[in-house]
Parts: sequence; C-alpha cells; structure tokens
Amino acid sequence: MTGLYALWLPILLSAVAVFVASSILHMMSPWHKSDYPAVPNEDAVRSALGPLAIPPGDYMVPRPGSRADVKSAEFMEKVKSGPNVIMTVLPNGPWSMGQSLSLWFAYLVVVGIFAAYVAGRALPAGTEYLQVFRFVGTVAFVAYSIALWQMSIWYHRAWSTTIKATVDGLIYALLTAGFFGWLWPR
Repeated sequence: MTGLYALWLPILLSAVAVFVASSILHMMSPWHKSDYPAVPNEDAVRSALGPLAIPPGDYMVPRPGSRADVKSAEFMEKVKSGPNVIMTVLPNGPWSMGQSLSLWFAYLVVVGIFAAYVAGRALPAGTEYLQVFRFVGTVAFVAYSIALWQMSIWYHRAWSTTIKATVDGLIYALLTAGFFGWLWPR
C-alpha cells in the first residue's frame, strides 16, 4: 500500500501535463472544430430565442409536466411535430475562460487523486512501471472518458463528438499513467 502523501508529485505533474495536452487539442488543433456545428439560420434562431430571456440552465423542449403527460396525445403530437431540443443556455456576455480553466485544472487534480488512491491501495512502493501504468491508466481513462458516453446514449449528443472526447481521454489517461509510473515511490 502506498499513501496519497507519497503521490502528490505525480498527481500535480500529471494534471499539468493533461492541462497542456488538452489546451493543444482544443485550441491549437482542428480536432474539435466540428463538435458544435452552426444551427441553420442562426440569426433567425437568435431572434426567436432572444426576446424570451431564457435564464441560463439546461432545458428540454417539449417537456412533459408529469409521467402521465408523456403518454398524452397532446404531448405525443408535440414530439411528433418537433422541434425536439435539449439545450444549455449560457449567460449573456463574454465567456469566462479563467473560471472554466481553473475548474478544469481542479478536476484534473481530482482525477489524479482518485487514480492515486486506487493504485496506492493496490500497489506498494517499488512496484514496476508497467504495473503502476496499468492501474493508474485504467482509473484515469474511466474518469476522463467513460462517463461521457451517457451524453450520446441519453441526450443524443453526436457520437463523433463523444468518440473524439474518448480519444482525448485516452491521451490524458496515458499521460497520467506515464507520470505516475515514472514518479512512483521506489
């Protein structure tokens, strides 16, 4: 067993490495350019939604008021005629990248802590690189990727977007596992 206190360096360095890799993947490469295509006739959509002053949040249209409403003829007609929308409304104004990047880094540290915890409970100091890599890589991959699949399953997010995010997660997991294997206490 290896304590978390002995794994603070790989936790932090793997978070920094993943932060840099994710910045490159999202800002410097065209890899995610097609994740969110423009809606047809964007100006008309903005003109229609703007006056409604929808507060920031997640919404579904049409949305049944109760379980009984799901089976009603009126609700079924709304679903049939469309549009059927699941959307996130963001606050108006410039986006705060600082807050999002800070939360992303905190998330990376949390993934590192969980990976360290699982591997630390299973592996003693002095464990060989590949064994550490396997444990940490598996936990990190699950944290970075598997949970994203439910967005495509339940909310019809484009599978291409989910697959690209899964590949990103694999890269992040490999980086995380590599740092842990390299810096595992001897």
